[in-house]
Parts: sequence; C-alpha cells; structure tokens
Amino acid sequence: MKVLIDTNVVLDVILDREPFVESAVALFDLVEAGRLQGYITATTITTIFYVVRKLKGRQVALEAIAKLLQGMVLCSVTHQIIQQALIIDLDDFEDGVQLACAAHDALDAIVTRDKNDFQNATVAVLSAADVVAQLTVE
Repeated sequence: MKVLIDTNVVLDVILDREPFVESAVALFDLVEAGRLQGYITATTITTIFYVVRKLKGRQVALEAIAKLLQGMVLCSVTHQIIQQALIIDLDDFEDGVQLACAAHDALDAIVTRDKNDFQNATVAVLSAADVVAQLTVE
C-alpha cells in the first residue's frame, strides 16, 4: 500500500502530540518495517522545518527532516501539481497540493487526521488508526 502522509500526522510524531501520537508512530513503524510505503510532499519538508524549528529548535528540525528523507518517498511539487491544486480548490491550499501529488503519483490513500479537509477527493482519505488497523489485521 502506498500512502501520502499528511503534514499533521508527521508533526504528531515529531512533536509527540497527544492523543494522536500513538497511531501516528504505529503508522511510521509500518513504513519502517516495509509493510507500507510512505510518501510526503516536498512542501511538507519546508513546513516541518518551519514548525519544528520554532517549537524545538533548528537542530531538532534538521534531524527530523534527515530521518524523514531516509524512510519516505518524496513527491515532487511541480508547476503541474500547483496548477492541479488550484483546480481542486480545497479550502486549505496545502491540502490541495497534497491531493494533487497523491493523484499524480497514483497513491492508494492520503493519511490525515483532518479527513473532512479532503472533501470530494479522488484518492481514499484515511486516518492513521484506519491504516494501522487494516495492516495489522492482514
């Protein structure tokens, strides 16, 4: 299964945000174990750096990005992706970019805790808990 992991789920792990961290860590454990292929957008990297640097410092932010780059596939954010995100026209433009990337890369799902933000998505939208439950049953 190939999934795009939303920025909020990545931040849940890095910032240890309750009550979301447990399912997010379990999701990343599945990626690390090779049971799930995790993708993030290039824009997620810059957002992660900005947020984590402000809250935890530059070194923690750089370490988080280095770790993400080891285990995740990076979706390119191209001119075409941005144009598609404009057409998708979600309330949150970043979500539109992520949806456009997931569709472009033919991913199976977007993993987020803000499922309502992806109304009328052409890609399945699941929570981390949904994916973890699905893959631990198999």
